[in-house]
Amino acid sequence: MRIDVKAYLDANHLTIYQVAKHSGYGYTTLHKSFNKQQSQATSLNLRDLDALSRAQHQAMWEVLRELEEHYLKDDDE
Repeated sequence: MRIDVKAYLDANHLTIYQVAKHSGYGYTTLHKSFNKQQSQATSLNLRDLDALSRAQHQAMWEVLRELEEHYLKDDDE
């Protein structure tokens, strides 16, 4: 299973630049993280989840719930 972060960004009209700006995390760090190949061990880290939640002024659990309900994909897809 993997989380489709790019689809989440598109659906929420966000760019990596906007997430970096609103979260305080570096653009390069987030760009590398959001574009890396995910494994079962590292689908999404807390920094990425924190950045997404700060960019949308939501709690981390709210973002995680949305990601799990709508953006969790099988590895085969």
